[in-house]
Parts: sequence; structure tokens; C-alpha cells
Amino acid sequence: MTLMIRDFTPADADATAAAHRAGREHLVLTPEMFGWFAAHQPAGRHYRTFVAELDGLVVGSIRCGLVTGTSSAGVASANGSVLPGHRRRGAFTALLAAAERHLAAHGATEVHSWVDDVPEGLAFAARRGYRQGRSAYFAHRDLTAPLPPVPALQAGVELRTAADHRDDPYSLFVVVADALRDEPDDVEHDRTDYDDWLGSVWARPDLDRELTVVALVDGRPAALSAVQTDGAARYWSAFTGCRRAYRGRGLSTLAKTHSLHLARAAGLTDAFTSNDATNAPMLAINERLGYRRCAGERRFIKQLTS
Repeated sequence: MTLMIRDFTPADADATAAAHRAGREHLVLTPEMFGWFAAHQPAGRHYRTFVAELDGLVVGSIRCGLVTGTSSAGVASANGSVLPGHRRRGAFTALLAAAERHLAAHGATEVHSWVDDVPEGLAFAARRGYRQGRSAYFAHRDLTAPLPPVPALQAGVELRTAADHRDDPYSLFVVVADALRDEPDDVEHDRTDYDDWLGSVWARPDLDRELTVVALVDGRPAALSAVQTDGAARYWSAFTGCRRAYRGRGLSTLAKTHSLHLARAAGLTDAFTSNDATNAPMLAINERLGYRRCAGERRFIKQLTS
């Protein structure tokens, strides 16, 4: 057996996507996105993707980089997977070691990694010096089944899509930046940068602006539900949030419900989402919308230096 760890190339996109999706039908990420990630990350992230070759066959990958948009220095992420039939042969151990070396060389002192909530995954992370952090749930919604009606609009409230803000998305960024400050996480998102958001979020080719719904109050964006799709039938709820000043008015529910109706009308059949296990308001919204839990994951954290 010959194992080699090397940098990702565009020719690896199909194989890396297959490894990423194996056993995770709740993830919505196309092969094209892996190549896009490699070329469209903020310079300060020092983003890098490694792939593992076993006897010349790409069997897995890991994506890693520094976490930006926070005042917490030295925090990094590393997430990846290996095809089930090629596990327990050292491929992911080697991928993780390569990611840790790369991140440490660029000043990382702490690495965060999401791990499938299954016994073998949790044990693997623990053996390699990672401690358990937060938990999150994935949920699925069958879009071919009846949806709850879109709530009636309150006075001064209107619904638009991100496509209506294509030429000036800054007002949408303001919603995201404000909502992120209260997002349950192990890292505080207190320095979200507009240019970084433009390049790594707004410019994503899988962001569906026609399905991303914005709730406006007196003409100003107050809440939004952002959507990514695979260009076929699968819908991913990438972010749903509301500005602090407008909370408690059902605007997030309004935006997400309308988005699901638009998705169904567009022919999409399956909606997926993920939420922190402590995010009670969003978990309650998803339950009312008919989402049902289908998988879980846990964040593991490792200190690279003492």
C-alpha cells in the first residue's frame, strides 16, 4: 500500500466531493465547490486542501484554514473525510497531521474540527488529542410534502429576495454580521469583514439568490434566510438570522417559510439544515416547519501549543 498526501488540484473535485458526501446525504456540496473554495478564500485564512491518495486513488481530503471574523487569535478549522471502504488505513491520520502542520506554521494555536456523531468518529478524535466541544443537529424536510402557510405580513413588512439586492448587498451583510454576534459557537464572530463576506459568501456559485429571502421592515432588511443548492433538487439552509432590533416579531420564520415555498415551486425536493444543539429558537422554528433530525455532529478542539 502506498499512501501519499498532496495538495488538491481541480482534477480531484469529484473524488473529494464523494469522500465528503459518503454516508452524509444531509450535506449539499457539489464537486465544483471544492475547486471554488481553493481559489476564493480570504488571504488571511491561509486556506488549503490536502488530498490522500492510496495506490494512486484519491480516497479522502481535508480542508483547513484560520478562522477569520473574530477577535480570538490563533483559531483554525480542519474538516475532512475518507471514503468508507478505505478507512482504517492511515489516510485520515496523515491528512489531519498535514493540516495541523500547515495551520501551526501560520500561527494557529487551536484547531476546531467537526466530527460525525458516531462512536468511531468520536473515538478517533479523542485518540488524537482533541477534546469535545459543541454539538449540532442536521435535519431534513421533504419539500414534496405540504408546507405550512406563509405567515401574514405585518404592517411595514415586505418580502424580497437576495436577487433584488444583487447590485448592493451591503444591507444584507449588516443583517448577517449583527445576527452572527449571537450565534451559538465556540468562537465569537465579532469582527465580520464585508470584503471577506463578499468574496467567500456572497460570491459563492451555489448561493441561490432567487431562493434567499429577505424580510424588510419599513424598507430596511431586518432578517434573511440564505440558501445554497446543488443546482438540481437539494436545498441547504446556509444561514437564517435577524437583526437584534427586530427580533421577537417572527421575521426569521417568515423569511424561511417563504423560501421553502419558493424552493418547492422551483422543483426542489429535499431541504436540509444544521443548528447548534443549544440554539433553541432556531430548532423550534425548524420543527414547526416540518424538519426532522437525521444526523448529528460534534466539534472537537485541539491545542497545538501550550
